[in-house]
Parts: sequence; structure tokens; C-alpha cells
Amino acid sequence: MIRELRTLIAIAETGTFAAAGARLGLTQSAVSAQIQRLEGALGMPLFERTRRAASLNEAGQQALGVAHEIVALFDSLVSHGGAPTAAPLLRVGAIASAQPVLLTRALALLRERMPGARARVAPGVSLGLLGELSAGDLDLAVMIRPPFALPPELAWRPLLTEPFVLALPARSRHTDWREALRDEAFVRYDRASFGGRLVDQFLRRRRISVNESLELDEIDAIVGAVEAGIGVALVPLTHTHRRGRFDVRTLPLDAPGFAREIGVVSLREGERESPARVLADALEDVARTLG
Repeated sequence: MIRELRTLIAIAETGTFAAAGARLGLTQSAVSAQIQRLEGALGMPLFERTRRAASLNEAGQQALGVAHEIVALFDSLVSHGGAPTAAPLLRVGAIASAQPVLLTRALALLRERMPGARARVAPGVSLGLLGELSAGDLDLAVMIRPPFALPPELAWRPLLTEPFVLALPARSRHTDWREALRDEAFVRYDRASFGGRLVDQFLRRRRISVNESLELDEIDAIVGAVEAGIGVALVPLTHTHRRGRFDVRTLPLDAPGFAREIGVVSLREGERESPARVLADALEDVARTLG
């Protein structure tokens, strides 16, 4: 709860959730989420909330005094620990297909450029990662570009564009992707994911009906299902699958623009040489070698 207590102090000193977020490098929604966790842990509200402002109530004023004491004691404990303070932990979210090559190579560059940097990678789908980032639980996320505008405090940096192809079992004799979709069972990219929405929109625009047999949310699982002969699938051609990781065939689509964009989302605020910014730069450098 040290982080939440620091946020409480920042709100009291700056006067608003937004100003506290700017000081701490958090979105306003992340500040709100931390205060909600703190109030939940204490079992009482700390603020009088109106449509325009939030001010500390009596319980909040009392909690603020204790928060100053706890944070001061914690900082004193750290400063007198005798051992060098470890570098801050960088919390990175990433979709599964970005982790084996793109992210790991970027993390290696991070270690070269910031020796001692530490990172923890949290897997997830793009929508979930975006929620964790907004709540302040992640420092940046490697994900599919959302089909909606990001809040102004978040920045999008494009990395890779991956065109969709039709994946078929290696033994399939189909040479036309439309015929294959018509004749074979279909393994669907989960419609709840950003990539799956692109597939669904493509099928709807083309007025293509499919014989759906399975729905999955990870590209490796989808291509693995195709390899096992369960059906065919519309999947993005990732740098991993271009290497022939699975024994499948792919057919190109006459559909310019049908692709998913991979990028990194992070807070606009923060020092240029922060670990999050250095990792974002490293991701761009690696993406240029993979494009």
C-alpha cells in the first residue's frame, strides 16, 4: 500500500487527482483506482466527492497524517538498509505473439542501455492490457492498436504492421482462399480481441459465411489448430510464423489494408531516460529489423 499512500499525499499536496497523476506519472484513472483500493483496504471513504472536485473528509485528513508517517518510516528503512537500492521494477504488458522475439530482443537492448534495469512481463490480450495500463498496474504495453481513440494522457507508438493471411493444413489442396473458407471448417480469432474484431469485420464486409468450429484468442493456438486439421483460419502473418514454426500453408488475400498494427502504449509524461521510454525506443529499433 506504499504506492497508494504516496498517491494520497500527492493529491493532498497538488489539490487534484489530475495534478497528482502528472506528478507521479500516472493517468487520472490510475490515481482514482489507487484511491479506491486504499479506501477499500481501510473500509471507509477518504474524500468528499462532487461533480467538479474531491476534497479530503475528516477520515481522509487523519489518514493523511498517518500516511506521511508510514511513508517516512519506509523511506528511512530503505535508505538505511545498507545494500544498494535496486533499480525500479518496470512493469511490461505484452500480447503473446509479441513476446518471443520482439519483446525479448528489446529487453536485451534495455539491459545494454540501462544496466541493472529490471522488468516483469505480464501476458494478456490487448483490451485487458490497456485496462491495466490505465489503472496504473503497468508502465507500458505491447499490443494491437485499439479500434478507438486513446485518452490524451496515453501515447501510441506503432511498431509492426502484420497483414492477414489464410492459414490451411499443409495437406490442403486449396489454392483460392474464398473456396477454402467456403469448403472448410473455420477456426475463429476470438471476437472479443482487437484482432478478432478485424477478422469479424472483414468477413461481414465481404459477406462471407463460415462454418465455425472453434474460437481461440492466441495466434499460436489458432495456427496449431490449423496444423492439427481442425480447420482454416484468418491470422496475422507475424514474424514468428513467417519462420515456419508450424507445418501449415498460407494463402495471401486480395485485401489491401486488412492487417493488424502492433505498437506500444505508454504514458506521455515521464523523463526521457526512464526505463519505460528506453524500452519503447528499443522496441522501435527491434521492430525495424523485423519489418
